[in-house]
Amino acid sequence: MIRMLDIADEMPEAIRVRHFTYELLALDHRTQVIDVGCGTGLAAAEMSRTASQTIALDPDQLMVQTASSRWPELDVRRGVAEHLPLSEGSVTAYRSDKVFHMLADPGRAVAEAHRVLAPGGRIVLVGQDWDGIMIDAADAGLSRAIVQARADSIPSPRAARRYRSLLLDGGFAEVAVQGFLGALIHPSMVNIAIGFAQAAASTGAVTASEAQNFIRDQQQRAAQDRFSVGLPVWVAAATR
Repeated sequence: MIRMLDIADEMPEAIRVRHFTYELLALDHRTQVIDVGCGTGLAAAEMSRTASQTIALDPDQLMVQTASSRWPELDVRRGVAEHLPLSEGSVTAYRSDKVFHMLADPGRAVAEAHRVLAPGGRIVLVGQDWDGIMIDAADAGLSRAIVQARADSIPSPRAARRYRSLLLDGGFAEVAVQGFLGALIHPSMVNIAIGFAQAAASTGAVTASEAQNFIRDQQQRAAQDRFSVGLPVWVAAATR
């Protein structure tokens, strides 16, 4: 997982989107920012070069340990988006990337973001739309079924397309959204497609035979440098 995250972080589209989020946050030497769902800590470390205070937060202990070891100067904490370990109005910027789809109630996380942000503070949300993932495959119908099954296994697979409504409902102003398309083409990313197929077979959404046919197709594409997955990404920004 960490290796795939590292590869994804170095993709040109990922770098462009990541740095775009920093612009949207209007980071400067006075900024106090929290990165919710920091993963390995790369974004938090990059923001810390500009911000006066950077807090990296993640619910997964392995990610907390990885971020702490890679960026020992960072303030890395374990915690969840719905219950932030911060006082009211204590930060001026809030960033969360690839988190809200894993929450049963994204609205609670938005309410927490509103609570900890000072008036005039900025929030930026980034996430993929799991219903819209596109996998180049020999059997398009099977590919759609597998993607749908994976989306159905996630608590809030369509949270990203709801960002604008979530932020408006949460009391934020100046809400703006923008879409990007990430292209996953590195051969190691085939493990994502394999995982999708295995999950779909385990729930009965596709048969074991269909899953194996899909996996063989994807493995062959990866071996021939023909693997390709399109990942729709939403970026939303707003002001407290």
